[in-house]
Amino acid sequence: MTVDAASPAFERPPIARRETADAGPGSDYAQLSRLVRATGLLRRRRGYYTVKIGVNLLLLCGGWAVFFLLGRSWWQMLVAVFLGVMFTQTGFIGHDAGHRQISGSKRTDDVIGRIHGNLLIGLSFGWWTSKHNRHHAHPNQVGRDPDIGGRAVAFTPEQARARGGLGRLLAGYQAWLFFPMLLLEGLHLHVAGFRTLLSHRSTAVKLVDGGLLAAHIIGYLIAVFLVLSPVQAVAFLLIQQGVFGLYLAALALFGLNNDQAFAALGHPGYKHFVRLRVRRDGSRIDAWVIGAVDPLGDPTPVLIDQVTFFPAPPAEGDRPSEVQSSS
Repeated sequence: MTVDAASPAFERPPIARRETADAGPGSDYAQLSRLVRATGLLRRRRGYYTVKIGVNLLLLCGGWAVFFLLGRSWWQMLVAVFLGVMFTQTGFIGHDAGHRQISGSKRTDDVIGRIHGNLLIGLSFGWWTSKHNRHHAHPNQVGRDPDIGGRAVAFTPEQARARGGLGRLLAGYQAWLFFPMLLLEGLHLHVAGFRTLLSHRSTAVKLVDGGLLAAHIIGYLIAVFLVLSPVQAVAFLLIQQGVFGLYLAALALFGLNNDQAFAALGHPGYKHFVRLRVRRDGSRIDAWVIGAVDPLGDPTPVLIDQVTFFPAPPAEGDRPSEVQSSS
């Protein structure tokens, strides 16, 4: 993360915030961090999340209610699309809980994350949080960032050359195969989390994770195969999980999740450099994400995304959230 030296806000913060922003020595990053906190960008928005979680649960429950009311019908494929979207929205809440953005309490955020991740969509919150934290600690560092491990998509020429047979062939056409592969991303997330729980030593937390995951998977499969015919059930599962994966990819590729704090800046394999500009009046922060669209193709840097963050309104006694940035 870098500071735009030409930005007036960096040279001279607003008088009302100048003392807070300039207090103490530090690097450009430390000074920028103080400016960001002074504008209120990292202040938790508990009211926003209360409404968001409530509306999301109502829509998710409504989708399943329509599913049971429709019964054995091919119209259920539309319900599958809707639930694919809602699974992704539910995952966003788990994502923010993993970043400790919601309540300020680790225990409360863990409960929110496990309910929305493990129980509601069948994605291991503990596994995902561990993987995501490693991604933020070492973004785009081969061998350290798990999001660019090169198993499905090769992010470096070395990863492509290390493959053999079919894997090397797929790497040569991965730009064309990218979206079809994303149809399986939802299933991959479910399987990877569950496999990790089974492959490590059991603890009380992992038993809770496993129990909630099992409850979701068993309940999901029973509901789908009990209500629908076998052919309809398989089609429903493939459509719903396919939409789940495609929606995740669309948000990352087209920058539709810019309102998620710094989430757009953490897209693996694409972002290489970020420039931030803090406005003089503290009204917003502008960000430009520069990188390579195809890590195996043309290395010429291009503008990947442009993001604007708006500060939250001040709240009495509210503490700033510890949001990690991938920069």
